[in-house]
Amino acid sequence: MKIETIAIHAGNQLDQGNKAVIQPITLSTTFERADDGSYPTGYSYGRSNNPNRNSLENVLAKLENGTAAAAFSSGNAAGMTVFQSLEPGSHLICPNDMYHGLRNQLKKIFADKLEFDFIDLNDLELVEASIKPNTKLIWVETPSNPLLKITDITAIAAIAKKASVKTVCDNTFATPVLQRPLDLGADLVMHSTTKYLGGHSDVLGGALVAREADEWWLKLKQIQEMGGSVPGPFDCYITVRGIKTLPYRIKGHVENATKLTAFLENHPKVERVFYPGAASHPQFKIAQKQMSAGGGMLSFLIKGGAKEALAVINKLKIFTQATSLGGVESLIEHRASVEGPDTKTPQNLIRASVGLENIEDLVEDLTTGLTAI
Repeated sequence: MKIETIAIHAGNQLDQGNKAVIQPITLSTTFERADDGSYPTGYSYGRSNNPNRNSLENVLAKLENGTAAAAFSSGNAAGMTVFQSLEPGSHLICPNDMYHGLRNQLKKIFADKLEFDFIDLNDLELVEASIKPNTKLIWVETPSNPLLKITDITAIAAIAKKASVKTVCDNTFATPVLQRPLDLGADLVMHSTTKYLGGHSDVLGGALVAREADEWWLKLKQIQEMGGSVPGPFDCYITVRGIKTLPYRIKGHVENATKLTAFLENHPKVERVFYPGAASHPQFKIAQKQMSAGGGMLSFLIKGGAKEALAVINKLKIFTQATSLGGVESLIEHRASVEGPDTKTPQNLIRASVGLENIEDLVEDLTTGLTAI
């Protein structure tokens, strides 16, 4: 099946009782045992499994061309599960512009349990030189947040495999519509399903998808079940519903982001635009190799600093100044303010999640905003 068909059908089950076309929400936290104490339906307790969560995990695995998937209550919970699965003293190699939520987990929660280095993953010689005897994992985030840097997944996975190290790729920005890291050699994919997969800014969630259901995967699933950071049935249902339109929403996001990039690149008050689908992007050739399009996220540097960046944002009417991304509505933010005092993000950078509004309205809104500087 093609991805549009997978998105609609892989997360749905025809109700066998009343033949409802859309799977119902199963809210029960517990399920009846048989006379011999077994669970004839395979469901036992809501923390362990649930029909709606199984449907979500099924469609996620198929979208990423993986063997198995695990759904979590948030993207951060999914990432933390990976870190918890590693033996104390394990070493990780991470990107120097890693998403600040997961970077802060490592620095504030796992600092006395794990070792980690934040480096430029585009420097393949440095990546290879950074591998230690206790290195267990290389974390890839591509496109990255918020600089939209592109990392060569195939090259990193090859280095990792040679050293018997696992590769995990955060595929939140690209989605499986535009990029499939498992096909490129990654062992595990992570998503914040809150973003493009849910697609409507109304449900939190996270996911892990594995290329192989190996011993490490069984440990990840054990942490999911025993730790209990799982999404509720309604959250799973809403995410599955959002996924049904994912391929077509992504087409709209890409079209708008491409046109908005062209507008910004020609604006006299914009210093630089970061968009993987633009020929001006420093890793454009890598993006072309592993992505089918540039996605719906872009960042740009305005001429000035934090004061000027905030002035632009505060003048906008259609773009909403809010954290998060991937919804049908356009969001914008001064990313350095969000990340805090230890941010590495330039103070004149504005990050935009380009929504599905009419592009002429979005261009007009940004034109007005840029008059503030």
